[in-house]
Amino acid sequence: MTVISYAAIQRRKYWVEEIRKISGNFGDDSERLEKELSEEIKDKGAASLLDHLRLSGNIPESYGHDTSEEKQYSKYTDALLSETYKALGLRSLVLKERADAADVEVFANNYSFVADAKAFRLSRTAKNQKDFKIQAMDDWKRGKPYAMVVCPIYQLPKTASQIYEQASSRNVCIFTYSHLAMLVSYSLIDGKQKAEGLIHEIFKIIPALNPSKNASQYWLAVNKTMLEYSPKIENLWKLEKQAAVESIAAVKEEALLFLAAEREKIMRMSHDEAIKELIQVHKIESRIKVIISVSDNKLLGIR
Repeated sequence: MTVISYAAIQRRKYWVEEIRKISGNFGDDSERLEKELSEEIKDKGAASLLDHLRLSGNIPESYGHDTSEEKQYSKYTDALLSETYKALGLRSLVLKERADAADVEVFANNYSFVADAKAFRLSRTAKNQKDFKIQAMDDWKRGKPYAMVVCPIYQLPKTASQIYEQASSRNVCIFTYSHLAMLVSYSLIDGKQKAEGLIHEIFKIIPALNPSKNASQYWLAVNKTMLEYSPKIENLWKLEKQAAVESIAAVKEEALLFLAAEREKIMRMSHDEAIKELIQVHKIESRIKVIISVSDNKLLGIR
């Protein structure tokens, strides 16, 4: 059975283009984007939300660096995070301020937290600890007990990293879109209140860890907390493991198609046109090699 459907891929294409088309006033455009996403999820239901979660972790290669479309994509992932928490029965809002603040605030019945969504280009090579903003999220709690950084699972370090040591010492939960998708599916089976309780259990396990750079130690604690919470999560786990593998293939195909088209465009140019283009667009071959090398890091297999 295929988890990432043709409809999911088409939804992804639509939103990549929709974000590209947005221009003008950044604030107004961001609000329109949030509203459209909210209306789509309300209309199409959990299936739409799951499609977004499984495919949203990578910034499209077709977006220029530091462009308005790249910034709007960041707002899209913030809005997606907020909609996900709402679907889990929590109250959530996307904060408009950008400096020295988390992007999303969330309120449950018995606890609250701040959250931040991360997305990376597949062709990006080295990511350092500052890219994940673990220390900053601790500072941005603003009195709230918890913080969550949501990342694409295949972009997280799988052996050792300072981000895991920082997470346990600063009480910041590193989470993934895959784990969030599991929570959404679980809430449909056992109800939003149980899902809300599971999030709380995950938050509580983070400060109980001995600070360590060891990725396996961190993910063993998070994954076991989820799997032991309810036997119903086992099947959802298998589904998201497959979805994670399929999503990598889907986003790699998207990126490679774009870069292949860019290479063909350059090859068809005149000499002068090619020189001008190459001043702006470069490193296509190296970006392709990085994208091809992306693979499942098997973090969901740590249990």
